[in-house]
Order: sequence, then structure tokens, then C-alpha cells
Amino acid sequence: MRVETSRPATARVSPLTRRALAPNPGPFTHTGTCSYVVGAGDVAIIDPGPDDPRHIEALLTAIAGERLRYVLVTHTHRDHSPAARALRQATGATIAGCAPYTPREPPGAGGPNLDAAHDLTYAPDIVLTDGDELVIGGGSLVAVATPGHTANHLCFALAEERALFTGDHVMAWATTVIAPPDGSMSNYLASIERLLARPDRIYWPAHGGPVCDPPRFLRALVHHRRGRETAILRRLETGDETIAEIVAHIYAGVDERLHPAAAMTALAHLEDLIARGLVDCAGRPVLQARFWRREG
Repeated sequence: MRVETSRPATARVSPLTRRALAPNPGPFTHTGTCSYVVGAGDVAIIDPGPDDPRHIEALLTAIAGERLRYVLVTHTHRDHSPAARALRQATGATIAGCAPYTPREPPGAGGPNLDAAHDLTYAPDIVLTDGDELVIGGGSLVAVATPGHTANHLCFALAEERALFTGDHVMAWATTVIAPPDGSMSNYLASIERLLARPDRIYWPAHGGPVCDPPRFLRALVHHRRGRETAILRRLETGDETIAEIVAHIYAGVDERLHPAAAMTALAHLEDLIARGLVDCAGRPVLQARFWRREG
């Protein structure tokens, strides 16, 4: 596949890592999906991005004269995985990474069609699990299971640079959307705690710039989530019963285009609070349900 493109050349961001920005900016993708070329000679591409000929061409140009061994996928959202197929077809690379998306039961959570957000045609040659390692030129990449944003989310660790490619699990530009039933706040926070125990010195997210002080940033993320949790509990105590009411108060200054995502994250918090015995719900916890603060 060769097409004309005006995309800038892939930028080297470390001795073993290059970054290419996909032309898909938006309220949920920031400036676009960051795809990473990792290694030298024998390389991997992490999060190849959308099936956009301009971006695929930029990636193929970046690896000219090298062997693409692996195309690695952190999770199956459509801004991350679809270009993997074209890269495999062009180079013979192996697609490896997260498991294919599996719809959760019961289906849906009263919100948008979450299945549509996933690349349902994603078909990896190798499904990686926590601790699995792939060797590339100059080092190796190890899968780190980080469910939460999605149930199948992985990060990839490059020990040679003490770097972690975090997909959508941790991003410097915005907090991660957690959308039940595929997303889980309790799993997300557990994954954050797991990363706190790691020695990584830099994170390379799939959107936005790097996180240069991971421990401090992770602690701030936990503090932010606990703050949102407290705010939700206070809204319930003042008489709010629905997610719409909660979002209208807590996210009053946020771009309204992001309110549906805020509602899903509020639902994820409420699911976690119900599991911990702090909140009750009329029926199944969905966007349209009625919630209240549990006594005692």
C-alpha cells in the first residue's frame, strides 16, 4: 500500500522508540492515536491505530529497511487496532496482544452501543497474557495485564528503557473513561495499584505526551478517583438519585460532548460503591437506574 501523504516523519523519542501520530484527533483521542515503533532492525509497532491509509503509509515508511516482527495491540477500541490487518498484509508481521473483545453479560448498561466502539474484526495470531515476553531488536516487550478501561487491556513494558506503553490505561492529557459493563472501576484501580509497584521511569500513552514521573502521577490519579467517589456520595446525600443529576452537578464545567462518557464513568464508580456496600440501587445498575446512599 503506497499513497501520497503529508504526515510528518515518525519522531524518535528514545534510543529504542519512535512515535507516529495518527490523523484522528477528537474529544476522546486528543491529538490522535500515538503508534510506537519499538526496537532496531527487528521491530514491533504498538497500537497501530485506525485503518487510515495515511497513517499506515507513515508507519511503513518509518520501518523501511527493517523487519516488522510484531504488531502489538493494547485493547480493541477502533482507534487502536484496525490498522494491524493492513500492516500484517504488507509485511507478514505477527499480530499479538490483547484478547479479542467479548461482549459482557448482561448485554449493555443502558448507555451507548459499546460494542460499536470495539474492533470486532480484530483477530490476533497470538493472544498475550500477563508476563508473556516478545524479543525484538535491542530488547524485549513484556505484557502487563491492566484491566479496567476495558476488560482486555494490556500494557507493554520495555525493561531496557524502564518504559511502559500504557495504551489508554494511563494518559497525561485526560483521565481514562471507564464504561461498564466492559470497563470496571474496581479493576481499573487495582491495575493502578499494580503499576505503583513497578520500576518504570516513563510512560508512553496512546494519546498525548509521556508521563515522566509515574509514581507521582499514579498517586494523583488515585486521589482524583477517590475525589470523584466522594463527590458522588455527597450528591446522593443531598438528594440526587440519577446519574443525569449527578453528572449535571459534578461535571458542570466540562465540555458537554464529554458528558456521555462522564455518565459511564459515574456508573462505574456507582458499581464499585455498590460492591463495597456504600450505595444501593433499584434493580440492575444502569444509566437510567435510581441510586441512594446506603445507611450505616
